[in-house]
Amino acid sequence: MTDGTYVERTFTRDTNYLSTRITADGSSEWPVVPGRYRLVVARACPWANRAIIVRRLLGLEDALSMGVCGPTHDKSSWTFDLDPGGVDPVLGIPRLKDAFEKAVPGYERGITVPAIVDVPTGAVITNDYKQITLDLSTEWSALHREGAPELYPEHLRAEIDEVAELIYRDVNNGVYEAGFAGTQSSYDVAYTTLFDRLDWLSERMAGQRYLLGDTITEADVRLFTTLARFDPVYHGHFKCNRHKLAELPVLWAYARDLFQTPGFGDTTDFTHIKSHYYQVHGDINPTGIVPAGPDLSNWATPHRREELGGRPFGDGTPPAPPPRAEQVPADHNPLLAALNS
Repeated sequence: MTDGTYVERTFTRDTNYLSTRITADGSSEWPVVPGRYRLVVARACPWANRAIIVRRLLGLEDALSMGVCGPTHDKSSWTFDLDPGGVDPVLGIPRLKDAFEKAVPGYERGITVPAIVDVPTGAVITNDYKQITLDLSTEWSALHREGAPELYPEHLRAEIDEVAELIYRDVNNGVYEAGFAGTQSSYDVAYTTLFDRLDWLSERMAGQRYLLGDTITEADVRLFTTLARFDPVYHGHFKCNRHKLAELPVLWAYARDLFQTPGFGDTTDFTHIKSHYYQVHGDINPTGIVPAGPDLSNWATPHRREELGGRPFGDGTPPAPPPRAEQVPADHNPLLAALNS
């Protein structure tokens, strides 16, 4: 998750990332090479969840391995506590901070996910989460699976960028501005801005299946990860409580449509999501108690968005099931539990 602090008036997100790019054309010192890099993520984090989804939709599992951190972290680093011995089996480190310090000795900025690590040197190349997913779509295209969708088609890039920026400013980051507001006035502004944008999205999506029309794009991935966390976390924990997502008919149907699409719901771990927010944010939830609710089985209910037409993957095809080692436990996700029942 990107690092952030809240001060008396407003939440400020640290966006000072390691932004070296991995490219296919030799324009950087880091070429696209299958098997050379490792994508480090946490399923709890919405920004990392984007990279998990895009990697899966594009079929990059064999080309780009993935290390998964646990849902909680201390003030200095995400940790590999899900792995045997608490050590990533490829990188051989217990803390993601070790890979950042390989890149920049004495690294003092946020230790964030997603991050791409160069396996031979053990050093982080980039943690610029916005650019990572775009580069997976463009720079890594030679390694995409057959039938991979175009998530960032050239003729739509300007519109995708425009819509994604509005979503980032008012929704993805907006929930944090509400949750970490330091004054009533800053909270009121963030709350109003958030729900104004959700109303705008509801109007936009009432007559079309996806944000840019008939197929899934990068913009849909970016919105989905916030919507998936809305009722379990943001509605109560971040005081974004004008409505639950389940009370916004258009967006709720849209979110379920994506959730039930291969690559989205099967990468979503609600147990990790709730554990992270309620246990790590001690300033908001000092007891560390993780609420038992809400009941999330409604994510598996019919959405009827297919009546709007469209083709989720365009001219492509759905991804294959995730590798066994990367599957979300069925009891962490109601869709998976429903499919296994």
